[in-house]
Amino acid sequence: MKFSNNVFKFIFLVTCYSVFSSQIAFAEDKATEPSNKNWDFMSDTPTWLSLHGQYTNTTQYHSSFNAAFSGPNSMLSTSSTKNTNDLTLFLGVSLWEGAGIFYNPEIDQGYGLSNTLGLAGFSSGEAYKIGAGSPYLKIPRYFFRQTINLGGESTKLDEGFNQMTGTRTADNLIITAGKFSVVDVFDTNTYAHDPRGDFLNWSILESGAFDYAADAWGYTYGGALELTKDWWTARAGIFALSVIPNQPLIDSSFHDYETVVELEERHQLWSQPGKFKILMFTNHANMGSYSTAVAEIGAGPNAVPNTALVRSYATKMGVALNTEQAITDHIGWFGRLSLNDGSKEAYDFTDINRSVATGLLVDGNLWGRPKDKIGIAFVENQLGSSSAKSYFELGGLGTLIGDGKHSGYAPEQIIETFYSMQVEKHITVSLDYQWANNPAYNPARGPINILGLRMHAEF
Repeated sequence: MKFSNNVFKFIFLVTCYSVFSSQIAFAEDKATEPSNKNWDFMSDTPTWLSLHGQYTNTTQYHSSFNAAFSGPNSMLSTSSTKNTNDLTLFLGVSLWEGAGIFYNPEIDQGYGLSNTLGLAGFSSGEAYKIGAGSPYLKIPRYFFRQTINLGGESTKLDEGFNQMTGTRTADNLIITAGKFSVVDVFDTNTYAHDPRGDFLNWSILESGAFDYAADAWGYTYGGALELTKDWWTARAGIFALSVIPNQPLIDSSFHDYETVVELEERHQLWSQPGKFKILMFTNHANMGSYSTAVAEIGAGPNAVPNTALVRSYATKMGVALNTEQAITDHIGWFGRLSLNDGSKEAYDFTDINRSVATGLLVDGNLWGRPKDKIGIAFVENQLGSSSAKSYFELGGLGTLIGDGKHSGYAPEQIIETFYSMQVEKHITVSLDYQWANNPAYNPARGPINILGLRMHAEF
């Protein structure tokens, strides 16, 4: 019933938007008459203001699957359907040349499958670690950004989502500070990074072992510098971690914090553009060691290890390699390889210590629909130490996983494919399919077949 209600809501939204856009089109036609009056509803927006919005509904369903047993953080083995909705306003105000402040209030509602549990590489980047049945307001981003031009060829910047009109030279320095997502700046990829437009799986959208600082919705406080010169860019940032791993409250005192550096090179291969990035991060916070948690397991048949009981101030390091390469004007390839210190619990992202992902994105020019696209990707996620494997096999709980006591371990393997179709200038509908083998590293459960429908509108 929820699924049909959301479809009805979307049809209503499309109908209202179609009527609205037809009126705009009529007004634009009238603008060609001698009066020369421009009725484009965005054309009257002053140059110092940027105003955009988006709405996304994502519905996911999985059929029943084999499960020899289940635990507190397992994905429900009987068939299930969940959906998420988010409505976002992107407001930007220019302050002076190259500087602007941005504010993104958002209304969210819904849940991920099994309350976003049961897969280390979770199936929907539109699902958060905290869900709600009723709509609620949050402010994921409010930040300041300054671009300082340092010379070289100048490029005109069009006004857009969290971007003001202006010019940018080839050599530049960008300063960003405030509340935003670490992956707004770091670990970006042209072909796999946008859950509202391309892939959905967490470990395909981002480097799976990049345990980036974030609250339960994926955002935090911090600052970043980006220096671009000719064919390369260097980035560095510092961000606040959660007060407690995987919790909503961010440590605004920066006692628990993360440092990130990333180097990017740009090249041409067979006359097509490509990028290669290497990222390194270090988390400084109270975190639990898997081996200590296993060693200090309590007595009794129901005793399980718990990293929350053995946390102490420590560091956790990791690295991520991220590459993208256009093969033709209409086909792009991406690859990611990441790893982190597998001896300690995941802090703010997910329970992955090793991850390798690769995939292709093809746009619809090849079949006469230039705004459509199709993608296919594969990712394998792993735990990084024998102590981590023992911890989960003995019933320990992680950020997203924890099937209870079990024997055996296998890498989590996921295949995702999607087709995104433009149905109107500002509206797309996507069909998504994911196959998850050894979910949560457990060969006694799955595989899981996940179907998704995503409906996205923006202005």
